[in-house]
Amino acid sequence: MDIATFVARALTIIYLSVGIGMLFNKNYYKKFFDNMYNEMTALYVGGFMATITGLAIISYHNIWTGWPILVTIVGWLALIKGVMILLLPNAFEGIVKNIIKNISVWSPLIIALGLVFGYFGFLA
Repeated sequence: MDIATFVARALTIIYLSVGIGMLFNKNYYKKFFDNMYNEMTALYVGGFMATITGLAIISYHNIWTGWPILVTIVGWLALIKGVMILLLPNAFEGIVKNIIKNISVWSPLIIALGLVFGYFGFLA
């Protein structure tokens, strides 16, 4: 199995779990995102993990053709997100508030991403 397929499968499980969880447990996830932003240690660890994950993906999979480009884009977005959280944690307040306010919009989008990665990771 190549790296793109492995990452697509992992993202499928993560995105579908979170997206469906957000759909059925809105209050839990609203509280989760609010607590994560307000708890500086959690925010720092999240930024650190996003940076490492993004760097790992783009270091071992920096492909800009075909469907694997989706994995590369996720890697770059994770790296940028992680660095931005570590550099400017207060800048994410608006993003977190938007997620909390529009959780009913975000959950179907996350589920859709999970299905796209599921197709490429398990079926294509």
